[in-house]
Amino acid sequence: MAKLKKVLIANRGEIALRILRACRELGISTVAAHSTADRQQSHVLLADETVCIGPPPSSASYLNMPAIISAAEVTDANAIHPGYGFLAENADFAESVEQSGFVFIGPKPETIRLMGDKISAKEAMRRVGVPCVPGSDGAIGRDPDENLAMARDIGFPVIVKAAGGGGGRGMRVIHKEASLQDAIALTRQEADAAFGNATLYMEKYLEGPRHIEFQVLADHHGNVIHLGERDCSMQRRHQKVIEESPAPDISQSQRQELGKICADACREIGYRGAGTMEFLYENGGFFFIEMNTRVQVEHPVTEMVTGIDLVRAQLQIAAGEPLPWKQEDIELRGHAIECRVNAEDPEKFIPAPGTVTQWHPPGGPGVRVDSHLYSGYTVPPYYDSLIAKLITFAETRELALARMRNTLDEVVIEGIHTNVPLLQDLCNDQRFLEGATEIHYLEKRLGL
Repeated sequence: MAKLKKVLIANRGEIALRILRACRELGISTVAAHSTADRQQSHVLLADETVCIGPPPSSASYLNMPAIISAAEVTDANAIHPGYGFLAENADFAESVEQSGFVFIGPKPETIRLMGDKISAKEAMRRVGVPCVPGSDGAIGRDPDENLAMARDIGFPVIVKAAGGGGGRGMRVIHKEASLQDAIALTRQEADAAFGNATLYMEKYLEGPRHIEFQVLADHHGNVIHLGERDCSMQRRHQKVIEESPAPDISQSQRQELGKICADACREIGYRGAGTMEFLYENGGFFFIEMNTRVQVEHPVTEMVTGIDLVRAQLQIAAGEPLPWKQEDIELRGHAIECRVNAEDPEKFIPAPGTVTQWHPPGGPGVRVDSHLYSGYTVPPYYDSLIAKLITFAETRELALARMRNTLDEVVIEGIHTNVPLLQDLCNDQRFLEGATEIHYLEKRLGL
């Protein structure tokens, strides 16, 4: 494997700054590929080199594969880090990067393709013994009678999902037989429009599960470890709001058992890099739903409880280095919680771009802030509304929550609306304090 000498960062915001910092620690030069709207981003101001790859719309910049690869060519970068979102899980991009002679800091293109299609991902996981949600054996057809028989066999309520979907789009819950055919037709249209792929599959709809995900790391030499689990049940419209590690009420034996299953599965499919296997957890049972073949937004909570820098590990794996840890070296210590701060109306959730007139990050023991904000920075209207991640760590969950309440009280972001008031409310919510929330809880609480 080639030594990483210069990494092009094909992303923006806090994750781009996070990648830049990890590269600097390892003595790797950086190139910030940015849109015209992001000339004043923190990582752009700090990078060794910068290249403008297009106008503000992501389709013309951060999703513009030829422009990104050209930027790597003209700057003599030898690797590209996609971060999360945008092209991070695009197998065609990963393939283009490698065919152009660069190192793609992520899994192999064929692995991204396998896990990016929800049907092939579930089939692959079933083959290697990972528990999955009961559902269709592959794609559902267009015969109404067959689909009705399948739904009856699975048991209502059921959920139909787009095979190429993500981000909460292309899925619909069906509670009654009479609604099934219309719901399938509507979801098929949505999937085709959103993803260019009308393929659907059907699953049993779990009424009150928690969202539990396992972090894995795998190198080029067949070594795979898991770094425990995160609970991401506090979510709205399938978008996570608060995450934590370890998950409340998951026993060490459960962690070891499912963690081993995840690591074994990654070994079987030849995985490399950082990845996350996501599960629904209900009545003591874990059910695989998908795998994210990239670093997650919520990776800091795992870093805090394991002491392992996941982005640094991504870079070292991409350079061909073997994992320096064995599974028995991994120990989860203490508790970490992350709150996602978005530039949005805290009640209507409408994006609220604008200029930050005052930015004062919180501090104190066990407080971490991942953000690209600074006073005078203008949040553009073209991209995701995430502007900061507030992470607290302590010996116990109770103390980590107390520190998070302090953190949310201390943070100052003026000039724009943010969801901090909602986060303050949730960190005083009795159900959340008890660790008893499930994936539908927040939407029910908000009356959505």
